[in-house]
Amino acid sequence: MLASFVTDPNFRAVLYIISFSLFIYGLSGLTGPKTAVRGNRLAALGMAIAVIATFLYDEVNNIPLIVAGVVVGTVIGVPAAKMVKMTAMPQMVALFNGVGGGAVALIAWVEFRESGGYAHVPTYVAIFSLFSAIVGSVSFWGSNIAFAKLQELIDGRPRTLGPLQIPVNAGLILAAVGLAAAIVAGSHNELLIILLLIAAALFGNLLVLPIGGADMPVVISLLNAFTGLAAAAAGVALDNTALIVAGMLVGCSGTILTQQMAQAMNRSIGSIIAGGFGGGGSAAASADTSGGTVRATSAADAAIQMAYARQVIVVPGYGMAVSQAQHAVREMTKLLEEKGVTVKFAIHPVAGRMPGHMNVLLAEADVPYDQLKEMDEINGEFGRTDVSLVIGANDVTNPDARNKPDSPIYGMPILNVDESQSIIVLKRSMSAGYAGIDNPLFTNPKTSMLFGDAKQSVENIIEELKAL
Repeated sequence: MLASFVTDPNFRAVLYIISFSLFIYGLSGLTGPKTAVRGNRLAALGMAIAVIATFLYDEVNNIPLIVAGVVVGTVIGVPAAKMVKMTAMPQMVALFNGVGGGAVALIAWVEFRESGGYAHVPTYVAIFSLFSAIVGSVSFWGSNIAFAKLQELIDGRPRTLGPLQIPVNAGLILAAVGLAAAIVAGSHNELLIILLLIAAALFGNLLVLPIGGADMPVVISLLNAFTGLAAAAAGVALDNTALIVAGMLVGCSGTILTQQMAQAMNRSIGSIIAGGFGGGGSAAASADTSGGTVRATSAADAAIQMAYARQVIVVPGYGMAVSQAQHAVREMTKLLEEKGVTVKFAIHPVAGRMPGHMNVLLAEADVPYDQLKEMDEINGEFGRTDVSLVIGANDVTNPDARNKPDSPIYGMPILNVDESQSIIVLKRSMSAGYAGIDNPLFTNPKTSMLFGDAKQSVENIIEELKAL
């Protein structure tokens, strides 16, 4: 009796409804730091329920092999996620996203083989399966390139084929679509789907290689959307409701996030895909090309300025992440608050190397959520701020985005740090940021530069604050 109830299709349907309801509720929790952890847990619970429901299909056999795969994935995935540094989180996201796309592409290949080249399935199943194969393969290989650039296995400079870039890309995607059309038309030769996957793989590589390092956060979000759409298409082909809903949630949210990030950089998604912007920030460009003077300061002077300020705004960037300075920054803000200083954090949408990177780092250091202010909320505060402390941020504070029409970042919304009464920039050197261009903020008469590792610099400021 119990066995017949558990295997009843209606019972599976109820489980799937519960699972994707948890997906939706969990995703809604990711809209704020206070509910993000709970949202992740609810979504994970939903996925666990969906996996259990899938096991109840009569068609699912060879369960020991499936369980073995789950165990292997768990043994690899859990330690990897626990051991990864917060600075490497974007790389992990890119890698895990790529694995999802690759899995979907392999599922399409398996379906091709199991169905005799889609000979015994409805046409729509073949179409959706082949769509998931193409998009999943593009996402897998593109994500691998994004991972390699972020991990600095290859440099962040755009790598193109020159004038051949667009024709080659167009040829590869047309070849993949053409092969898919031939399969749907009735050709059952397995070589066709292998060539399709190869063409999509080459396109995925050539799609991301020309994109500069400054655009990697947007690329990760875009490829995440690709993986979601591929998963949803696979769900249609497999008649799996939970996979359809989960894939569409990921695809739609990823698309919206990609659009929002592109707007935050004042660029179109098309121009980002066209590539060429940002060289990984490795060039040691001088920030003194405008004839301004760089003014160095000390930890003691920085501490005095902030200790006697009414309001300090901290502007975190990737430099803070690299040095793991977030805990020291939190200790510094506590000392300032004890002295009656109001402290706020200005968060730019594309600061760091992935959406929300700064929020995650600061939340890890127990910075109160109400101190984290998004760009639109905080920009009006800079004019009333005594001291802005910029920790490793570069391009997102560059006034050329407002003032220099021929700048590559012109029109990009930035944090209006230059409107502050005084500015202190913590930076290792005068090298350019990820966009590879100079920042006149560093030679602004109101700016002082505190050179060195961000964490060490903040710790030095802490010692000076304690002595005041």
